[in-house]
Parts: sequence; structure tokens; C-alpha cells
Amino acid sequence: LNLFQHFFFFFLLISLFHAKTQLQIKIKIEIIKKRFSKHKETKMSDGRVNADQQQQQDLVKAPVKRSLTLLITTYVCLFVGSVASSLLAKFYFVHGGSSRWVSTWVQSAGFPLLLTLIYFPRYVFKTTTRRPFTRFTRRLVIFSVLIGFVLGFNNFLFSWGTSYLPVSTSSLLLSTQLVFTLILSVLIVKQKVTFSNLNCVVLLTLSSVLLALGSSSDKPAGLTKSKYYIGFVSTIGAGLLFALYLPVTEKLYRTVYCYAMVMEVQLVMEFSATVFATIGMAFDGGFSEMVKEANHVFTKGPTVYWTVAIFANVVTWQLCFAATSGMVYLTSGITGGICMTALLAMNVIGGVVVYGDEFGGVKIVSTVLCIWGFSSYIYGMYMKSKNGEETEGEYTGVKTTEDGGDMEVEMGKVKDDVAAADDRV
Repeated sequence: LNLFQHFFFFFLLISLFHAKTQLQIKIKIEIIKKRFSKHKETKMSDGRVNADQQQQQDLVKAPVKRSLTLLITTYVCLFVGSVASSLLAKFYFVHGGSSRWVSTWVQSAGFPLLLTLIYFPRYVFKTTTRRPFTRFTRRLVIFSVLIGFVLGFNNFLFSWGTSYLPVSTSSLLLSTQLVFTLILSVLIVKQKVTFSNLNCVVLLTLSSVLLALGSSSDKPAGLTKSKYYIGFVSTIGAGLLFALYLPVTEKLYRTVYCYAMVMEVQLVMEFSATVFATIGMAFDGGFSEMVKEANHVFTKGPTVYWTVAIFANVVTWQLCFAATSGMVYLTSGITGGICMTALLAMNVIGGVVVYGDEFGGVKIVSTVLCIWGFSSYIYGMYMKSKNGEETEGEYTGVKTTEDGGDMEVEMGKVKDDVAAADDRV
């Protein structure tokens, strides 16, 4: 257990260090942009220049603290949501749950919870003057709906894999999404391939291949080989679709201009995913099966079924997906994938501790390779921050927008013309 605790704290510390490094790079780039802007204003009168410089300094200083807090809060939510949702999803199947559509439905059915993040800042906390769903164009809605249906199918594949595989095995298999994320990020958002991210991809691929070669002895009791490999392939497919989801949403988020708008896009996506799952539930008799499972099948009783297996699952999955979108918006798709990979290693340890999953030599070596690959990526990002490298054409950082006559400061993609964002996807 001490070994598991050391793994746990190691990943938590190194992940937060990575998030902080990413933020430091963004702050440096923002300061350079502000200085360049000040240089252009030297042609103006001294009084006007001094006033503008003071305003720029205020805009840089204020959001830095706020952005760091937002980033850390988002990652903590991602950490809690990812680990808890994975363990609760397995909890449903371990104690008698059998409907994969029910497991799919709970992953997105908590989308109404996002309304608090969308409406509370304006109407409760009074921290913004922006009205919810401002600049939410028809094109943005269409793309959000389409991505939502893909996300719904991804949830179904994940549920199918979870129903057959141990948590530790499925988590390590899902780590392959990072391979696909890097490839698709290069194709979709022109992600630069570096030694650190390529090395990370290679090591994680070797980790998953090694796990596959030694998987024959990892089948749960009573599960046929054919069903085991169905779960194996389904989990790989879920990783592929989620890898597609990350760069596509990163490109979509370049058309939004504040964190609240990210939650609005996420609301539409999750609503679409819920429609997909609800249709499947209706045709498969999932809703009546929920009542039957709660009263006659679930070994922990109906109270635990509705409060833990259903409601807690709904909340933790929504926390996980909302935080994932926030990480992609605040950083990038590949960084979000790296953070998810780190948390998948925590799921492996969680599966061993909570459910007693086997953690033999194959999984130990696979986990070490996972740690090695993740650490190499972190080291590459650290060297990039230390040397002050800047990637041309990619910039995420603190930005300002003018909304309703009041200046607002948000964390996210910087655009030269916020209004032009409505016309680009």
C-alpha cells in the first residue's frame, strides 16, 4: 500500500507542476505581447501612453492570479472526477448492474449541473456582465451537437469495455488515447511534434502492447475469451474516439472567448450525448431495467443503487468531462491528454486498492513505462519553459474582451478580434 501511496502523490505533484509550467509559458508570452503593444503606443502623447501602460499592467497582474487559481481548480476537479467516475462505473457492474446503456446514460445525464457554472457567475455571484449564450452561433451549435453524438458513442464503448475488463486493465488500455491524440493533433490543430511528446507516445504504446500480450491471465472469473477481447477492443475504440474529441474540441474552442462559453458548448455536447444514450435506453428497455436492478438485482440494495451507482456516477462523470473541456481550453488538447493519462495511472492503483485487481509483473512494467513516458513529457515542457521557447501560431493565455461596455478578463485563447470568432470554426 505504501508503494501505491508513493505513486499517487508522485503523479499528483508532477501533474500540478506540469500545469504550472504551462501557465508560466502563457504568462511570459502575454507579457511580451503587452510590451510590444506598449512599444507601438510610443507615438502617442506621453500622458496617453502612461495611462495605457498602467491599464495594461493592471490587466496583466489581475488575471495571472485568477488564471492560476482557475487552472488548479480545473485540474483538481479533473483528478477527482476521473478517478471517482472510473471506480464508480466498475462499482455498478461489480454489484449486479448489467446494463451498458444505463452506464452510458449516467456519463452524460448530469448536463443540467453545468447550468450553475453558466448562470451563477452573472446572476448570483455578479462577477460578469456577459449574458449566457452570447455569441453562440448556429454553426457552433451544429458542431457541438455532432461532437456530442460522437461523445455519446464513445461513452457506450467505454461502458462496454468497463463491463468486461478490470479497472486496471481498462485504464492502461485507455492510455493509448495519447498516441491517437498526438497524431490527430498534428493533423487537425498542427501540433508540433517534439522529442518529448514523441518519446511519451512510444513508451505508452509499448506499455499497452505489453499489457495486451500478457492479458490472457487477467480475465475475470466466468468471462469467456471472446467477451474479454470484445471489451479489450471496445476500450481501445473508446480511447481512439476520445483522442479525436480532444483536438476537435480544441479547434472548436478557438471560436469561443471565455471560460463560461466553454461550459455552454459542453452543455450542448452533453445534452446530445444524453439524447443518444436515452434513445438506446428506450429501445433496450433500460429505464424499466433500472427499476428492476434497484429492487431485485443490485446486491447493495435500492438506496445504494440510486444514490451511489446512479446519482454519484452522474455527478462525477459530469465533473470529469467539464474539467476536461476546461483543461483543453486553458492549455491544449495534447496537454489535456497528458493529464488524463496521468490520472489513468491513478485509476490502475485505485482498481488494485478498491477492487483487488491483480497487479502482477506485466502491469508493474506497464505502469513504469507509463510513468517514464509521462515524466519525459513533463521534463520536455520544463526545458521549454526554462529556455523560453515559443511555438509560432499557438498561443493560449490571458486575454481581455469587451462585453457590454465593461472590460472583462478571462483565461483562454487570445484573438486579435473577438467579434471575428463568431465566423470561424
